[in-house]
Amino acid sequence: MESFINEYILPWSYKLLIAIIVFIVGRILVKVVIGAVRGVMGRAKTDEILINFVSSILQMLLMLVVAVVALDQLGVDTTSLVALVGAAGLAVGLALKDSLQNFAAGVMLVLFRPFKTGDFVEIAGVSGIVEKITIFSTLVRTGDNKEVIVPNGAIYSDTIVNYSARDTRRIDLVVGVDYSADVREVKRVLEGILQAHPSVLKDPEPAVALVELGDSSVNFNVRPWVKTDDYWGVRAEILEQVKLTLDDKGIGIPFPQMDVHLFKEGA
Repeated sequence: MESFINEYILPWSYKLLIAIIVFIVGRILVKVVIGAVRGVMGRAKTDEILINFVSSILQMLLMLVVAVVALDQLGVDTTSLVALVGAAGLAVGLALKDSLQNFAAGVMLVLFRPFKTGDFVEIAGVSGIVEKITIFSTLVRTGDNKEVIVPNGAIYSDTIVNYSARDTRRIDLVVGVDYSADVREVKRVLEGILQAHPSVLKDPEPAVALVELGDSSVNFNVRPWVKTDDYWGVRAEILEQVKLTLDDKGIGIPFPQMDVHLFKEGA
């Protein structure tokens, strides 16, 4: 009995004690490392979502290393264990390929910030206001108050249009008038409408220019600058004012026209 204790119990007890100590110390070191990483990322003003995800992944990887080292102290063959974990990781990675793509894209969106919460954007064919940005998807509220969840992978692989990125925007309108209208008078009328509107910015200066002699009309570019938040309201007001003013001035806005010539056969 004494020999059994000396040969098996004591050595295994010693190994078990060492493994427990290694595991406890490893956990403490992991917490220290995670705390340091979170502190560095926090001082760098990294998004909280990214901090949490990086910390979780790093903690999982470090604890896996600690577990392997602790098992090695018990005499367990960790080579096959590491190979098994690697194979399992590969299988999971293949199964979650799309999720990993969305995760990587989410990290890039959080890091480079092409848009933020509250911005009006066009992403992956969806236009609306950004409500929430997560690592895997982005929640967008459309103009008719629908919620659309867009995968981050689809966002980052496509063109991103951020209408709220700048403080000012230019309204681009095309106004067509009759060929019989006086071009100089039309230009003065359109410029007067822009100058009289209180929300049209003086700098950059609004522009009115004859751009095209079309099939049915003489077309003017009307391009005022406004604050981004005022864009849609001012656009509608200017369109309404253009129509009312041209009507008052007797300047026609023509419909598309086509001349049709009929010939009598044998005439």
